[in-house]
Amino acid sequence: MALDELKSAVPDYAKDLKLNLGSVIGNSDLPKQQLWGTVLACAIASRSPKVLRELEPEAKANLSPEAYTAAKSAAAVMAMNNVFYRTRHLLSDPEYGTMRAGLRMNVIGNPGVEKVDFELWSLAVSAINGCGQCLDSHEQVLRKAGVDRETIQEAFKIAAVIQAVGVTLDSEAHLA
Repeated sequence: MALDELKSAVPDYAKDLKLNLGSVIGNSDLPKQQLWGTVLACAIASRSPKVLRELEPEAKANLSPEAYTAAKSAAAVMAMNNVFYRTRHLLSDPEYGTMRAGLRMNVIGNPGVEKVDFELWSLAVSAINGCGQCLDSHEQVLRKAGVDRETIQEAFKIAAVIQAVGVTLDSEAHLA
């Protein structure tokens, strides 16, 4: 299992990450599609080649082709949206918030999977990319759809752990 290989690559000083990785993926209560779509989208968003290389095959094996593509789409569109909306939010001039975005993001309206799953993946990617406006937006959509806070937190726990593992492994690779 690639998850075991990824855990074994985590250095001893980051034992908590190793334990958390096994916990958030191996013991998740999320349905399989939500779990593995979140894992794949977060692995992409982590920008860590090692994390993506180890987790992608298992994600692909656990997702339908449509869900696999949708998870990748969530990572792609949120890479753009998180920069755009975070920048608009951080600028002190409120006029930017009134301007039309003019960016295509059709996949959000028609992701090819259940809207809730796509929103959950988008929220997890937004957590990695640190866009508060996107986090709020996706969290509100999920809550209106009846998704409980525990499920939402599960997604951003996965995001936090995958991001931390990626940073740690990439740092070790550069130090070697």
